[in-house]
Amino acid sequence: MIKKTLYIIFILSSITFAQSKRSLNNDGVDLYSGKKYSDAEVKFKKGLEKDPELFQGHFNLGDAYYKQGRYDEALQSYKNSLQFTDDKTNQAKVFHNIGNSLMKQQKYQESVVAYANSLKKNPDDLDTKYNLSYALNMLKQNQQQQKNKNDKNQDKNKDQQQKQNQQNDQDKKDQNKDKQQNQQQQQQPKNQISKEDAQRILEALKNNESDLQKKLRKVKGKPVNTEKDW
Repeated sequence: MIKKTLYIIFILSSITFAQSKRSLNNDGVDLYSGKKYSDAEVKFKKGLEKDPELFQGHFNLGDAYYKQGRYDEALQSYKNSLQFTDDKTNQAKVFHNIGNSLMKQQKYQESVVAYANSLKKNPDDLDTKYNLSYALNMLKQNQQQQKNKNDKNQDKNKDQQQKQNQQNDQDKKDQNKDKQQNQQQQQQPKNQISKEDAQRILEALKNNESDLQKKLRKVKGKPVNTEKDW
């Protein structure tokens, strides 16, 4: 499970304006804790209207967006908050939550970078170490799935190409056969008969000749009549 950090700051100030913007931020935190994320968003935004450079306002607004599933907006708010703090602990929390938002979008490579940046600022944070390990594992699985998909597509394309090559070879053979037959027909004289037809004619002539010889032999054996019968 991805662990999330909500940055809560309560600071008392003697300045009325500061009390106002802090009050809006703290009201937003209370609403956030009550899971009223859209209402908390409104409070954080009002606080930023009074002080656009308030780190806590940008950070907590990012959390309100995150809870509503608006991860792109959450990322932008977290990045905005980085401009208004030099504190390494604050920066570590920002990068941690950036990593969480990227993980929700299944941007594993980018989330790994974010968690690594968080650990640079705070090397002892166990939650970030856990999330980094999780992100690395998801990245590895995703890369393996992509590799398997690519290998499968390559095998499929290879089979299709092989079948296409076989079909092309067969088509080429058929074309060459038709071409040879056409050439033979063109070279053959119009009055010339084929070998098969000639063989059939010779067989027929032999049979006719045999029948004719038999008839002649019968005729030679009969007596010749010199006179007509009356």
